[in-house]
Amino acid sequence: MILPNWPAPKNIKAFASTREGGFSHAPYASLNLGTHVGDELHLVRENRLWLAQKAQMPSAPVWLNQTHSTRVAEVSTPTEQVLDADGLFTQTVGVVCSAMTADCLPLLITNTQGTQVAAVHAGWRGLSAGIVENALDKFCGEVMVWLGPAIGPLAFEVGDDVRQAFTDFDPQAAKAFVAQAKSGKWLADIFLLATQRLNRAGVRQVFSSQMCTYRNSGQFFSYRRDGVTGRQASFIWMEE
Repeated sequence: MILPNWPAPKNIKAFASTREGGFSHAPYASLNLGTHVGDELHLVRENRLWLAQKAQMPSAPVWLNQTHSTRVAEVSTPTEQVLDADGLFTQTVGVVCSAMTADCLPLLITNTQGTQVAAVHAGWRGLSAGIVENALDKFCGEVMVWLGPAIGPLAFEVGDDVRQAFTDFDPQAAKAFVAQAKSGKWLADIFLLATQRLNRAGVRQVFSSQMCTYRNSGQFFSYRRDGVTGRQASFIWMEE
């Protein structure tokens, strides 16, 4: 488990999982948490239960059907229902918010009072379309954000369309793109892009793992690297 490097209130519990541990077999070895990637479902359930017990979660995580949207669902009680959204927000102690990734950026958010938390899945589409802003709109007061493991700036190659989507919103986003030898191709820094959006929304406390899923095959699943692969997840909840 990777713990955020942030000064969150003591009642806030948060971490990102890796691919290490668990029961799944290649190409999903070992701690695959995704039920939608072709892995044996009974093994995914075992992985989820093992992780919840290891992390001493107060309840089973709330899981999402993630579609690169900008929808942030609010949950007030633990539920086994899989919600159609790319972010989860709660003000209820004991509700575990989750965001699955395999290159996209997970964001964990808490207010400084420790009374509100959210987990967000942000690919470039969701990030450029405003999912971060949608999540922040649910919070009261000052917040802090942790950026979990995602594809790094030396591996995330994108086209002109991706760069345009960000620079149309904020010309400063151009700083997050490095031109490649092949025309129309760029290396993008999704950590910087997210930080820019957060700063623009007034968030100053942004902390980042700076861990690259693509370049660390032993620790992380990566869809861009492997195609058929598992999913890790990031979690956050409040205790009393």
